[in-house]
Amino acid sequence: MLLATILGSAVAMIDGTVVNVALPTIGRDFGVGVAALQWTVTAYTLTLAAFILVGGALGDHYGRRRIFVIGVIWFATASLLSGIAPNAVALILARALQGVGGALLTPGSLAIIQATFRPEDRAPAIGLWSGLSGVAVAIGPFIGGYLIEAASWRWIFLINLPVAAAVVIVAQRHVPESRDPTATGRIDLVGALLVALGLGAVVFGLIEGPGLGWTSPAVLASLIGGAAVLVAFVVVERRREHPMLPLGIFRSRQFSGANAVTFLVYGALGGSLFLIPLQLQQVLGYSPIQAGISLLPVTIVMLVFSARAGRLSQRIGPRLPMTLGPIIAGLGLGLLSTIGAGDAYLTTFLPAILVFSSGLVLTVAPLTAAVLSAAPVAHAGIASAVNNSVARAAGLIAVAALPVAAGITGSTYLHPAALSAGYRSAMLMAAVLCAAGGALALATIPGSLPRMRRKPVGPAPEECYNCALDATPLVASAGEDAGEVAGDDARAA
Repeated sequence: MLLATILGSAVAMIDGTVVNVALPTIGRDFGVGVAALQWTVTAYTLTLAAFILVGGALGDHYGRRRIFVIGVIWFATASLLSGIAPNAVALILARALQGVGGALLTPGSLAIIQATFRPEDRAPAIGLWSGLSGVAVAIGPFIGGYLIEAASWRWIFLINLPVAAAVVIVAQRHVPESRDPTATGRIDLVGALLVALGLGAVVFGLIEGPGLGWTSPAVLASLIGGAAVLVAFVVVERRREHPMLPLGIFRSRQFSGANAVTFLVYGALGGSLFLIPLQLQQVLGYSPIQAGISLLPVTIVMLVFSARAGRLSQRIGPRLPMTLGPIIAGLGLGLLSTIGAGDAYLTTFLPAILVFSSGLVLTVAPLTAAVLSAAPVAHAGIASAVNNSVARAAGLIAVAALPVAAGITGSTYLHPAALSAGYRSAMLMAAVLCAAGGALALATIPGSLPRMRRKPVGPAPEECYNCALDATPLVASAGEDAGEVAGDDARAA
């Protein structure tokens, strides 16, 4: 069971980040500009963000193993289409399909463990899932860089096929079926489609605006129409009996504030991780594998220190870590904005990425605790899933907007001097977003959170062990506090 869930979640996590390392190579192979590279990333994130809540609900209704396996097969099929894509348009469409598959399989990964293992065995099982998934995330950019150099960027997608086949075989033989007997009502597909259409239209306008012109009918219609569709989504969700997004949980100032901080911080994270590999390869002359290895400190710092940050926030409250963390991360992004041609890794990039990682690790676990403690226990799963979707949407919009705002359009990324100037501006904007997240946390997050009670003897309610970061989940031993628990994007059903 652990083998199936770990491998299944790993392929989705890796493909969410490893593509960034391949972007310059893809751009050269297809002869496309920045807009096509943005769509290569955002197509995946768009459908994943739009449908991940639906993926969790489908598992609750129709069986978590069934939806998990369907998601793995879907993801593998889309990976094959990505690997054989003859042009950029075909690749973008295949990536969008990949996101749908990821939305089906990621919620089921942790939900299967939570629904199947005994309460006393659940924390060790999730701990093992966390550690091995973290290893997969850590080595993903390295493997991706090696495949790009040794063979082709297409293999970062094709390598998913044998892994997916193994997951399906193991899951069918060893993973028992489970579902939520209390899940009732229809799946809110209308809400998911409205989110996808609204976000997609807004992203289209932001990405294509520089090329088509900001006053062109297509761009204006997409921006205005997308905003109108997102407003319609809110109206529809307010009126539905079983909404995809229960808007009532946003009545909590703490919950709304924590998600607003998530939007700012993860927007900065998504935008910067899109641009850093471009800068490393096109300006500093790094190979794909060197660019992938350069980003490993982020994952290593998260692996080593996130649990400690959770314990710290439990002792002193989440406000101070969530205030200082984004500010320190913003400082790191400011330092990263200065890297340019001829700079040495050890004296420039490494110190900056370590400062950024330190701020991030101070933020993530307290943020997760603040989100979960703000929602009723019955809504813990949906609260974490909402936070996950907010983080995905933030990255989606940032990847579309930051390069445009910094003047990185068309074939700019092929000209080192122009790319470096735009990169510097975009990273400074991301730094401001992070600092704004810290200021918002100071205004909206309480100084302390109520400690969770120990688990009672007997059947325990299902819990949420997830957060929005594309990094390793961190789960402490059974009975520890919510501030010590952080994990990957999944909906604890």
